[in-house]
Amino acid sequence: MTFVLVVDDDPAIQRTLGINLRARDYDVETAGDGRSALQIVDERMPDVVLLDLGLPDLDGVTVLRQLRSFTQVPVIVVSARSESDDKVEALDLGADDFITKPFSIEELLARVRAATRRAGVEEPRALVSVDGLTLDVADSRAERDGESVHLTPIEWRIVEVLVQHRGRLVRQVDLLRTVWGPSYERQTNYLRVHLASIRRKLERDPAHPVLFVTEPGIGYRFAPGLALG
Repeated sequence: MTFVLVVDDDPAIQRTLGINLRARDYDVETAGDGRSALQIVDERMPDVVLLDLGLPDLDGVTVLRQLRSFTQVPVIVVSARSESDDKVEALDLGADDFITKPFSIEELLARVRAATRRAGVEEPRALVSVDGLTLDVADSRAERDGESVHLTPIEWRIVEVLVQHRGRLVRQVDLLRTVWGPSYERQTNYLRVHLASIRRKLERDPAHPVLFVTEPGIGYRFAPGLALG
């Protein structure tokens, strides 16, 4: 499993990146300051580092410089600093990529995939096969009893998050934040509508779902005890 270290002092960004990366089967640790990040690296070398420049103790440039003194682990700088001088300095010090906040989650994930490919790290893959249903999350393909099933992009994002957290509860607020963004945290009706559609397409008996299960008032889970490929 690809190990990603997220270094950012903003808890909301740590949480958002953690949810999105784990939803794609990455192993994730977070650090809120430079010293904690270097301690994690010392204990376990990540496959890729997402590094903010504006950290509360050591700044990101110092962390990057220290990393490059002993490792060539891919480093993607994720920063609100958009000035070209900051980008040039980070890249000159050995950063592999630079993305400016605010950023698209999909763009950031594409940068992570590119960085890990260049480093020769195998990408995670999530394949589920149970009771006539096959879900290939990596390729966005679904089949029910051998017949292809079409899911919308939003439905795939919901399925992706739930499947990758298989057996574990995903809170409504986390699912809304991950799929739609932080400004949609109260729009629980969105989840009800889309989960109903997902069940019609993927459950054998949509009226009695056993795969995409609701925990009333709390969240959803992709039910445990399934045969996973």
